[in-house]
Formats: sequence, C-alpha cells, structure tokens
Amino acid sequence: MATESDLIFSPQANHNFSRILTDLKRANLSISNRLRSIREDADFVNEVAEAFGRPLVANERCGSWYIDPVAKAESAYFKSTDGHVGQWNFSSRRLNLHLLALIGRHDGCIVVDSTRRGKQMPDALSKTVPIWCCVLNRVLFPEAVGLHRLYTPPNVVSPSEHAQAEARIPEHVIALKALDVDVAALRRQIAKPLRPIWVTQESQLVPTENIFDDAHPVICCTSSRRVPGGEMSEGGYIQGAGDDTENWALGLTAPVFWNNIDLLLSTPESDLPDLVQSLVASQAVGPALNTPIQVARCLFVSQLPAPAQQGSTCTVSFAPKTTDQSSWVKSPELMEVGIGKQKLASRNLRVALASICDFVDAYLRGREKMPDVGENSPNQILIACETGKDLSIGVALALVCRFFDDEGNYSPRAPDSGVNKSIIKMKLGRIMMAFPEANPSRATLQSVNSYLMG
Repeated sequence: MATESDLIFSPQANHNFSRILTDLKRANLSISNRLRSIREDADFVNEVAEAFGRPLVANERCGSWYIDPVAKAESAYFKSTDGHVGQWNFSSRRLNLHLLALIGRHDGCIVVDSTRRGKQMPDALSKTVPIWCCVLNRVLFPEAVGLHRLYTPPNVVSPSEHAQAEARIPEHVIALKALDVDVAALRRQIAKPLRPIWVTQESQLVPTENIFDDAHPVICCTSSRRVPGGEMSEGGYIQGAGDDTENWALGLTAPVFWNNIDLLLSTPESDLPDLVQSLVASQAVGPALNTPIQVARCLFVSQLPAPAQQGSTCTVSFAPKTTDQSSWVKSPELMEVGIGKQKLASRNLRVALASICDFVDAYLRGREKMPDVGENSPNQILIACETGKDLSIGVALALVCRFFDDEGNYSPRAPDSGVNKSIIKMKLGRIMMAFPEANPSRATLQSVNSYLMG
C-alpha cells in the first residue's frame, strides 16, 4: 500500500517537474512555431479578403505579420490602450484619416490585427475602431443622426462598458473639431458613414459584396484563433504569434519574413537564429529608404543618413551620439545635432530646440533677403533622425509652431508668444495627417511642449 511519502513529490522532484514544464513551454513558443502560426493565420486573413472583396489594412505593428506585402493596401495605427476599460479614447495624434480615401474607393476595408492568448479579439478592434467610426460619423455626417450610435461587439463588450464608452463620444467630437481639420475635404472622400463589423476564425465566412446600403463597412478581422488554455494543448499553434516581436524575433521584421517565408518555414529550429540574424544583417546593408517626406509647406523629414540636398536646403541632422553643442553648426545650411539616442535624445531635445530653432530662423531670415527666393527657389528645411519618425517630427512640430502661419508662410513668433496645448495639438494633427507613419515618442512631445510653453 502506498504511503504518504510515495504520493507527495520531494522538493527535488518538484523542481525537476517545474523545469520540464518550463522547457516544454519554451519549446512550444519557439520561433518556428511562431512563424508557422503566423502563416496559418495569414491564410485565414486571405479567406476574409476573398469573402468580402475589400482591401487589407494592417493595424501596426502586429497586423503586417499577417498580410503578404503584395496584398497590403495600407497601414493603420489604432492603439489597444485607447480601448482599454476606463480609457475609451479617440486619439488626436493617431487620426488615421488617410484610410478614408481607401474606404471611399472600395466601399470599406478590412483592418487586420491579433491578440494574445485567451482574448477573443484585441481592444483596438472591439473598441478603438468603433469609437473612431462613431466620432467621424458625427463630425462628417451631422445630419445622419440615425447612424451616430456606437457599435461594439456584444459578445465582447458588456452593455455597461458600451454605455460608458458611448457617453464619452461628445467630448471626442469636440476634440476632433478643435484640430481644425478640413471637414469638407474629408467628407468628399466617403459617400456614406462608417460602420464596424467583426470577423474571427469562429465566424462563418460567406462571400458578400454588398454589406450595408447606408454605410461603408469597416471589417475588423482578428487574425488569430482563440486559445482558451495553454499553447501546449494546441500542437504548436500560438495565438497572437506576431505580437511582442522584441521578445522573440531576433530583429526579424514582417517584410523580411514575407520576402523569405519559404526558406524560414523549411529551416530547422536549431538553425533559425543564425538564419534570421543573417537575413536581418543583409537587410540592414541594403539601400536606405530615406526619401524625404513632406510634413508641412517647406518642411521635410527623413531617416538617417540624410539624403543629399540642393545647396539652398537647410538640413538639421541628428547624429546618434552625444557631441559638444559648439560643434553642431557645420555651415549656414547644415546643422549636425548630437544629443544621444532614443530616450536620452528625446529628453535632451528640450535644451537643443532653442539652438535648432535659432539656426533655422537665421536660415529663413537670410533667405528673405534674397531676391530670387520664391517659386523658382522655395525654402526647404530637412530634418533627419535615426527613424525619421521621432525626433524629426518633434523638431518639425516646434518649427511650425514658432515660424509658420496656417498657410505655411514664414511668420516668426517668440517662444513665449501664446503657444498653448490646443495650438500644438492642431499643428501635430496636421503633421500626422501628412505622414501617418510618424511616431513621436511621449518624451519627444514633452520636450517640445516644454520648449514652446516654458
């Protein structure tokens, strides 16, 4: 007969059992399992696209893993945190207004995203996108009162949470109107209001061309199937495998994955780390995609290295290192700012902005005195940083607030001449509409606010 000591594991046995479980979980969450899971989910996304006949939009950063770049029509930036309980925000920074033209041309679109194990769909699709649709409907179609309600998936969002989110819609409408967007121009891009619907791997797909008569459908597609328990019961399938790539991807990106998908899926797990590092390295030495992007009338941004410009262009380039401020000005048209990288650079930007703005102001004042400045030789200012989306956007924001009026004409004002949060928000909104992929960090924007408002 078994004794109590036979039935209870010893401390050493417990330790070994825990280690075995950890090893099993780590093996199941391997890179090869993640990539195969992504491919499986991408096949479902293709089925959704075929069923509804609408263009695919990747909700970044996760969504691009599930869409072949050849089939991706656009990127969107709906944050799940804006849909979290108690938040229910409409982002004045991530307006996603660039999607309207696509929606209008194709009578809707399919927004693709994923979520981690246990959740049925990401908050970005269940709440952030519906809030976005509702706010735009009220601003662009004020007469269509019957379509002003908030739509959320009832199997995911409770009636209480729905009511609380809908109660905040009026303040979001006011916030959008305060950005002074061109409502008439946006209204011309779509013929009908927007209405979200939701598709998961549990949905029954039926080919459908005409979804709504009185609204453009915004189809919220959750690419991954729901895994209620642990992944070890799923035969290697991982829900939301494309999420949290910084923890597993070894630098692999969605474009590199899709460009080498057959090679990656056929490589044994033991060889994958070396292969991924090789592919990432070869991508890094490829041609730099640093074509300048216009964010205001005479303002352009790019990633490093700053592309060669004509002699009349004023260039502010951020070196990813710290250098003495006295060495920054290289010529009347070139400034190389060294304030470090990433978070350090964003914090140091506050102090650097005074010198940067003085440098650009001197360039603009000098240009005003030249007789040939105008259509034949317009002012051009290029700001380049490591990503082309962070520090460069912060500097562009500071410059439009300091030196340009609403038409983009040079109209300098003192740093303390009444610039407030509303003006900064409005100017940032216009920059983000011109360059939706821009992603200034919170620290960068705080530095700009501190410089402009003191």
